[in-house]
Amino acid sequence: MGVGIDPVTMAEALARIEGLLQGGGPGQVITANPEMVMLARQDESLARIFQEAALVVPDGYGLVWASRVLGRPLPERVAGIDLFQSLAALAAQKGYRLFLLGAREGIASQAALTLQERHPELIICGTHHGYFSPDEERQVLDRIREARPHILAVALGAPRQEIWLARHQARLEVPVGIGIGGSLDVLAGQVQRAPRWMQERGLEWLYRLIREPWRYKRMLFIPRFAAAVLLQKYTGRRELS
Repeated sequence: MGVGIDPVTMAEALARIEGLLQGGGPGQVITANPEMVMLARQDESLARIFQEAALVVPDGYGLVWASRVLGRPLPERVAGIDLFQSLAALAAQKGYRLFLLGAREGIASQAALTLQERHPELIICGTHHGYFSPDEERQVLDRIREARPHILAVALGAPRQEIWLARHQARLEVPVGIGIGGSLDVLAGQVQRAPRWMQERGLEWLYRLIREPWRYKRMLFIPRFAAAVLLQKYTGRRELS
């Protein structure tokens, strides 16, 4: 559909990220879902960020379904929150420093405590909330630069976090930047993930809609994405009329 997704398993994604860490980067990691794919098809600047990213993993199950329908199957879903937690475990094992940016005041620091309880050797060199103004951004950038993280995890919501990383990561000299969406809210205990059986069946979107019905407008991309996939399969066209 014109948007590149790396055909990697969770283990392969982690190996690719470790390669970036050892090589010094900078490399941006995108955890893509169908909504982001639809946005990238309409926005050339976002599409360019996808093209230039070091790694794009299929976060949403819809991408795995689409890949199968279009005859180029991805090996598995690589859920962003699971990848991030595995990355935190790797960082604790290898001594990589992690900086958490995003969510409401206090959420990143609470998520940091949760991660350090699970991985006592994990070095979290800084946290900052995501509700900073344009005038405050310079202070945030300076704080990250001074902390010298190996991994910068940004939870500003997609696609803002991807755009923000593409704009600033190289100047921050951070080897790996990864957008993690609502992962900090989950780790801080503010949001509950869907039950495992719903995750395995690709129904996390339905669980979120039930718990947060005001998000219904964001879910309208789902039928459009499905229609775009089927249009390409049966007609070869990539654009909806």
